[in-house]
Amino acid sequence: MLTLLAEYSAHFQPLNLFRYITFRTAGATVTALLFVFLLGPSMISLLRLRQGKGQPIREDGPQSHLVTKKGTPTMGGLMILSGLVVSTLLWANPRSGYVWVVLLVTIGFGAIGFYDDYLKVTKQSHKGLSGKTRLAIEALIAAVACYAMMKLSTPQLATKVAAPFVKDLLFDLGWFFIAFGAFVIVAAGNSVNLTDGLDGLAIVPVMISAATFGFVAYLAGNVIFSNYLQINFVPGAGELAVICGAIIGAGLGFLWFNAPPAQIFMGDTGSLALGGLLGSIAVATKQEVVLVIVGGLFVVEALSVIIQVFVFKRTGRRVFLMAPIHHHFEKKGWTEPQVVIRFWIISVILALAALSTLKLR
Repeated sequence: MLTLLAEYSAHFQPLNLFRYITFRTAGATVTALLFVFLLGPSMISLLRLRQGKGQPIREDGPQSHLVTKKGTPTMGGLMILSGLVVSTLLWANPRSGYVWVVLLVTIGFGAIGFYDDYLKVTKQSHKGLSGKTRLAIEALIAAVACYAMMKLSTPQLATKVAAPFVKDLLFDLGWFFIAFGAFVIVAAGNSVNLTDGLDGLAIVPVMISAATFGFVAYLAGNVIFSNYLQINFVPGAGELAVICGAIIGAGLGFLWFNAPPAQIFMGDTGSLALGGLLGSIAVATKQEVVLVIVGGLFVVEALSVIIQVFVFKRTGRRVFLMAPIHHHFEKKGWTEPQVVIRFWIISVILALAALSTLKLR
């Protein structure tokens, strides 16, 4: 919204700053940070009052969780989404179709996660919304978003997927692109959801991924930089950097309250929304494969659950002591801070590897 002030820069030249994506990205980061930081205490108090016993804790999980995490309220994703949406509406260009599509996915996935959290809290059970129902609604939202992004994209890129490390190599999927893009978005949302199991474990890798994709979106939306790096130029994609800045700010504000011992959990409300957001930005910038690299931690967490379930159903044996894999390391004797910080380090390494794909062509 503030970008409209740039139209009056002829009368007051400093308003010209609002034309620059870098300036607005910084503004979105600070705004989201302050919004969540100031909103946090009252939101936590309200959720604790409403939820009573807080988020149900897995009885088959690490025994320490039954002591340290019991009674902690969930749905902290509401704090993140509030700061993110307000900041984005304030600093992003409202004329950008990509901004509205990404917000559609974020709010849609957040609503699904909220309802899932609500059922778990009210029933004091891990059984929330039916898995099939949840996936079906997520897939519908993601498919609509992918169709919209096809229409927003240039005809040369609308249904194509780029290969990393190779210049000018595009795979045209035709109408199958909608199914592919929807899969990327849904998989990203649920992978982040599975990662969110320890204090601070999910939010920092999400911020690292957002910083990476903010950089990628800015480059992809700039014809000079995209030509220099030989990546696909996606007109209008640069505005997604503003949303990524808002994620970082909101994430930092949330981390203040989610740092161990957490005062509040993100819940499905936040994890599904943030994962879907990252997936939709990857689809919009034509960097779906890069998402697999930068979000490698989320991929491993999801695969650990898939492998565990598949092998157990076939053989009755477990590959991991407990899935997702972060609980496996807890069972092996790692402390919670060790698991969280080491996974953060892995996320930074993966982000650097993902950025290398922009130049190694």
